[in-house]
Amino acid sequence: MTEVVTTHVDSYVFRWDGNRPVYLMLKRPSDKHFGHLWQGVAGHIEEGESAVEATVRELKEETGFEPTRMFTVDYVSSFYQSHNDQMHLVPVFGIEVSSAEVELSDEHESFRWCSYETAGDLLSWRQQKEALQVLHEMVIRNDERMKWSEVKWR
Repeated sequence: MTEVVTTHVDSYVFRWDGNRPVYLMLKRPSDKHFGHLWQGVAGHIEEGESAVEATVRELKEETGFEPTRMFTVDYVSSFYQSHNDQMHLVPVFGIEVSSAEVELSDEHESFRWCSYETAGDLLSWRQQKEALQVLHEMVIRNDERMKWSEVKWR
């Protein structure tokens, strides 16, 4: 029987550029799994970690950032792995930061701060695009869901 698991996290980092949000997109190197893929900050949940802890750790490792504000996005990504018959549910987080200075890890070869439209064009997977769309709607509307789902990480 197919097992349902949560082993990964996904997040989209944004900051304000005047009165509009811009989103951080990270590009994977060609010699890595999913080479040349543009993505937000994502990764595996390590043994004993919560999804929130994994998200903050991945954020620091991949960008050097500490969140200014963090909340769950009203969206859960999913994917199926046939080799182990697992259905993965992936929580998605919105992370606001106050700086544009990214400390890129070797997991990515470049980054871009993008408008919502450009970020959506860079993303490959439908569920990435949908998650970004829900986040963007929450951010530009200063939606109550951001308050209700705010995450404490310290």
